[in-house]
This record gives sequence, structure tokens and C-alpha cells, in this order.
Amino acid sequence: MVPIFINFNGEILPADTKLVALNNRAFKYGDGLFESMRLMKGQLKFPELHADRLQRGMKALKIDGYSQMDTWFLKEKAADLARRNKIKHGRLRLTVYRDADGLYTPSQNKMGYCLEIQPMDEPRYFLNDKGLIVDMYTELPKPTNYLSNIKTCNSLIYVMAGIYKNQNKLDDVFLLNQNGNLCEASSSNIFIWYQKHLYTPALSEGCVEGVMRQVIINIAKNNNIPVTEAQISPDILYEADEVFITNAGRGIQSVIGFGVRRYFNGLSKILIEELNKL
Repeated sequence: MVPIFINFNGEILPADTKLVALNNRAFKYGDGLFESMRLMKGQLKFPELHADRLQRGMKALKIDGYSQMDTWFLKEKAADLARRNKIKHGRLRLTVYRDADGLYTPSQNKMGYCLEIQPMDEPRYFLNDKGLIVDMYTELPKPTNYLSNIKTCNSLIYVMAGIYKNQNKLDDVFLLNQNGNLCEASSSNIFIWYQKHLYTPALSEGCVEGVMRQVIINIAKNNNIPVTEAQISPDILYEADEVFITNAGRGIQSVIGFGVRRYFNGLSKILIEELNKL
């Protein structure tokens, strides 16, 4: 089923409406941020975490109106758009941009937004049947600064990583930061199970502050699985017992291979069972 409607600044419009003007700052400068979310059984998953991250991101980018983007707003707008499109399970993308004129310097900091939805058949999170084959993308290291943790509309690093992934017939790629340490995957956070301890790159390493990343950290702690946010050398990938990636859309996806190294997926199965209980 193709979605029929979107929500553009509070107005429900046909999804094929041509909306972006030439002066749109998200189009011209990548001046905005977005939130990728999952809808299951008509309900938005982890709305509090999404609202918190979105509001902090808007504050960091100095976009006005962040107080409006609270948990109630996300839940109500997601549920309404899902009803309009007759979708019970799906992926949502909320793009928030600075609605202003100007060149690099904006004329104001007013907020604009657009909410889109794509249907999915899955009423829960499923671990991938076939493990991912992954390699390293080294052409564009990711810088580490306070913008690195935000899902901004400036996504060229991930676009180039995606092109590299396709050209090399990979399922995904890992990105390094400017210091040569592990950062994230092309659209996910990384977790590594090594010597009965779970590791993930710290936010100071430049990774996006993923909502699912935080959910998995919380699940691990609640189940007495030792977990550490750390500075991680990519060399650990050759010694790790298990590697998986996480995002709000897919939950957990297990990696089976990096180079000649092959991994198990026992912990991934445990964690996704716990995830589906939330």
C-alpha cells in the first residue's frame, strides 16, 4: 500500500504534493534534523525518547518551537497520520527544518516540519534471518563535535557510505571517526560482544545518539549484561564474538561477517526477545 497523505506543518496533504520551495533551507543548506520512528499496532514506539532527542537537537541547532515537539505531539501526529493512511505498522520520518530566508545566515529561527509514513508488514521486531556482511568505509571519517550526535539533514557521509556499500555488494559498512576509532554503521549504531562484555562507541566518538542504542543499553543493564560506552579500536572486530547494529526502524540486525571473521548471534536473539516485551 502506497501512503496517500503526509502532514506538512499541521496540514494533511496528498503525499505526492510538490512542496519544497527553492528557498527551503533544508534543501539549500541541510538546515534541519529528522527523527526516524517505528509504529506498531497503531502506536508509536519509545515516544518519550524520540521527543527528548528531537527537542535537544532543535535546541542545539537553535531552531525555535522545540517545546511543541513533546511526547504528546509525536504520539498524536503519528497516530493521526497512520489512521488517515490506514496503516497499523510502519516507519515514520519527521523532518524539522528552519523555516526562514537568508543565505548561510537565516533571517529567523522559526520551525517547519513534515511527517511521512511508510507501511511495514511486521507487528514486532524481527532478527534478520541472514546475517549481514559488513566492511569498513574509510574514505570519509566522521568528525567529532556536538553536531555529530544529531540526525541532521546534512547526511552526505552516509550517502557516500551507502554508495560504497552498493558498489562493493555489502549489506552495510562501518564508519570511523576522525581519530580512526569505530563510530557507527551507515544508518545504525554498533554493538560488540567481546569477552562476555558488551561495548558500543561512546557519544564522544561522534556517533548518532540513537534511540534504539539507548533502549538496548537499558535492556542490557536491566538483564545484568555488562555494557560499556567506550572508545573502540576497529581491531576489536577481528576478535569479537558477536557484532550487531541497531536503529529505531529495524531494532537489532546481526552481523555474520567482517572480512574473514565470522560471528555468532546468541546475544542478539536474547536482546530482541527482551525488546519485543517493551
